[in-house]
Amino acid sequence: MILTGALPGGAYSLYNSSFGKIQIMHNSTEPLAVNGEAGAQQIEPGIVRTIIAALRGTHQDYTQGNLGRALLMLAIPMVLEMAMESVFALVDIFFVSKLGAEAAATVGWTESIMTLVYTVALGLSIGATATVARRIGERNPEAAAHTAAQVIMLGLTVSAVLGITGALLAPKLLLIMGAAPSVIAHNVGFTRVLLGCNASVMMLFLFNGIFRGAGDAAIAMRVLWLANILNIVLCPLLIFGFGPIPALGIKGAAIATTIGRGTGALFALSRMLKTGGRIPLAAKHFRPELGLIWQLIRLSSSAMFQVFIGMASWIGLIRIMAIFGTDAVAGNTIGMRVILFALFPSWGVSNAAATMVGQSLGAKDPERAEKAVWLAGFYNMCFLGVVGLIFVVFAGPIIRFFTQEPQVQVYGTACLRTVAVGFLFYAYGMVLTQSFNGAGDTRTPTIINLFVFWLFEIPLAYVLSVWFGLGPQGNFLAITIAFSALAVVSAIIFKQGKWKTQRV
Repeated sequence: MILTGALPGGAYSLYNSSFGKIQIMHNSTEPLAVNGEAGAQQIEPGIVRTIIAALRGTHQDYTQGNLGRALLMLAIPMVLEMAMESVFALVDIFFVSKLGAEAAATVGWTESIMTLVYTVALGLSIGATATVARRIGERNPEAAAHTAAQVIMLGLTVSAVLGITGALLAPKLLLIMGAAPSVIAHNVGFTRVLLGCNASVMMLFLFNGIFRGAGDAAIAMRVLWLANILNIVLCPLLIFGFGPIPALGIKGAAIATTIGRGTGALFALSRMLKTGGRIPLAAKHFRPELGLIWQLIRLSSSAMFQVFIGMASWIGLIRIMAIFGTDAVAGNTIGMRVILFALFPSWGVSNAAATMVGQSLGAKDPERAEKAVWLAGFYNMCFLGVVGLIFVVFAGPIIRFFTQEPQVQVYGTACLRTVAVGFLFYAYGMVLTQSFNGAGDTRTPTIINLFVFWLFEIPLAYVLSVWFGLGPQGNFLAITIAFSALAVVSAIIFKQGKWKTQRV
């Protein structure tokens, strides 16, 4: 039977023997009486209705029912959310690359410097997601709201410090990264705006991390849609100018991104303050609670170091790449932006697994958590396997879409083709890493990242690129080998099961 038309509030259930049961909550507290039973209606939903429900943000108890359906309900909006994040990367480099290799290289250097901001934002969001998911799994939304408020205050404080420092030191930071003085003179505005206005990035990451932990993945998805629409419209307008709008060059790309992300963050905050959500955020929750803040700092500091290790490795890699000139850095930047276009949606699947782990452990069901991880890894492998094959076969035409400079095309094609070879390994590595974090075990992936990226990847890149004379190709090979090693090591440790005993 299919239920259609307006419903008078209450709650009803969707049920299918293949996919399990979804509990959909309405704003009204009045029960829906159907066939003599208050609050329930049996419906045959099918996969199409599952997708529609996921996009609408239908509330579901992810600790019960069919595992595959629950994972899809989380993964679909999270994949689309992260796909929007990848669009940010592609839009910027698409338009900025029209300004030449120096501008494209500046984007690469600035992204490397921004790793500190991303490190803090992702670290705090990991802590927020794990803690909020655990509280939601324990049926304690009030505690989840307290967590959200403390994370927001902590993030604003840190972003203010980073913003002032980064804006003042932008030229020196670019010089340290290997940019020539002439490049700095023409393009430092891009770096200064992104660093100085980093609060837009910080808040967007934190708000969406909170929503993901609560299972409200559809809201996080809509936030990124809004931010991206603004960025896509404003980026070409501010870079090249139009009518009364002056051409700001590369600085215009930074302003467009900041406006887009900032607007998205404000929209997310408005949704969080709205009554009826899973996180009942109110003014009382913003009273500082030093105990909770310290708990979040302890959990997030390990996650920050974990993220920093992974991201700082990119600083090391791009510093090695700078030895081979601006064209090499530009080609690497374009190639990696295209790769991020594929990996960001995969992070969506990984985030879905993390939420499932956190909520399942909160509900005292570690076996459900483990099954969710392996299922998510399989989904991710299927997706990245197809994308990787496309990148290997069509690397040249894809890179030529972004740049017409022959040498930049050579480096970009080599980057895309070489790194894509390891996509099957990346699929499981990403899911396993996020699953540790979802359990609140941020220490394990931190140690793994330390050994794989700092003690293995960077030295390997230098040896292959410089000692063996492979040039930029040595960097690309080191990335593929290191991420493959990360997946294998993570799988071995995950199977030992110590993450199931983690307390948050």
